[in-house]
Amino acid sequence: MFAESGYDGVSLRHITRHAGVELALPNYYFGTKLELFKRVIERRSEILNKERMGALTSLQNSASIDSIIIAFTEPVLRRTLSGDIGWKNYSRLVAQAANSPRWSREVMSHEFDPVAVEFVKRTKICFPSAKDEEIFWGFHFLLGAMTITFAQTGRIDILSKELCKTTDLVGIHKRMVPFLSAGFAAICST
Repeated sequence: MFAESGYDGVSLRHITRHAGVELALPNYYFGTKLELFKRVIERRSEILNKERMGALTSLQNSASIDSIIIAFTEPVLRRTLSGDIGWKNYSRLVAQAANSPRWSREVMSHEFDPVAVEFVKRTKICFPSAKDEEIFWGFHFLLGAMTITFAQTGRIDILSKELCKTTDLVGIHKRMVPFLSAGFAAICST
């Protein structure tokens, strides 16, 4: 429900009615709606963070930027393709949260910064003479591309008159990795 209507578009009453439970139940287990929202994000972030961190830390120091990007994005791709509608909704929810200053510190930083720091560290090894700010900008651009892609908004479908399909995540990922790699190379090699 959060993924579909956003944080402000859903009340605890709507959530409990949809879940078929008493209104007091989420209050008992989570407290406020904000705490429930945080737990919704945290529940799947723990899984993604473990997979991403494992993939990033297993890379050799000589890993290419392609390998670093794949280590970071492939767990989201795999989970979204699993057929579990919860992961598709989660990608939409994270895209909303990532694009809102309201959630930057309290939710996004809290849940995702350790993996982001590892990504930046690996990228710095890949581009040792790059300025830190360029690596952070590259990461920022990667997040934008990744969140809009996995949210599957349908925007590119409409714009391209169905030539491009947001549901073709494998094809998108195959294009996204070299595109982002070239971007990192362009700004980190100057």
